[in-house]
Amino acid sequence: MKALKRYGQNFLTDKNILSCIIRRAEISHNDVILEIGPGHGVLTRSLLSEKVKCLHAVEIDDRLRPELEELASDNPSLKLHWGDAVRFDYSTLQPFPNKVIANIPYNITTPLIWELLKFSGHGLTYHLYMLQKEAAMRITAPPDTKERYPLGVTVQAMGRASIVRNVSRECFRPVPEVDSALTEIITDKNFELMNDSLWSDILHRGFFHRRKTLANNLKGFADVLEYGKMRAEDLSCSEWLEIYNNARKFLR
Repeated sequence: MKALKRYGQNFLTDKNILSCIIRRAEISHNDVILEIGPGHGVLTRSLLSEKVKCLHAVEIDDRLRPELEELASDNPSLKLHWGDAVRFDYSTLQPFPNKVIANIPYNITTPLIWELLKFSGHGLTYHLYMLQKEAAMRITAPPDTKERYPLGVTVQAMGRASIVRNVSRECFRPVPEVDSALTEIITDKNFELMNDSLWSDILHRGFFHRRKTLANNLKGFADVLEYGKMRAEDLSCSEWLEIYNNARKFLR
């Protein structure tokens, strides 16, 4: 079956990488896993071999329905869901997942992770993603680096992120034009940020004109205090949280 470019399909084929994913996720029989874009079911089969309590798989490509439904018929713990992963209503999943493990199409990386972070307070606190290497570097970028951006700040404000290992483009079919990185995100605090549009508004306004200072980007929107002469990429998570909390008081 030909991979569709509009879905960002590059299917993982390397068995060593599959084994690395399973080991890193430390899957138990009590885990409820969410997989995004199961494709031909290569990672899906590896996850099912761990005898998980439940595996939810969200797939947009209806051409894959016959082989995935056949796999589900042989594995009662596999629950298939059809639709766009960015727009899918994850609140409907029962039982609700505590881990998401996915080879994410590169063209939906930021909106998808942003959406899934909203469910940290519901128990979805472990994320293991195969990402484009550039995206992984941005998510894990420290303050005062040009790779810093709103999603990375948010992930670090809610927990921690790390690159587990780099993955060659040769591990996928068709071979993509970029290398990848297996990236782990664990959230354990500040879950309320994802329920408040103010957090997103402040970050995106702050980063909108990257070379401008926060005094310009957030003018009339938030009191940036002593950070006014700094640029968005320079701030630590604690400094961003301070601006956010001051803005909440200002707008109250």
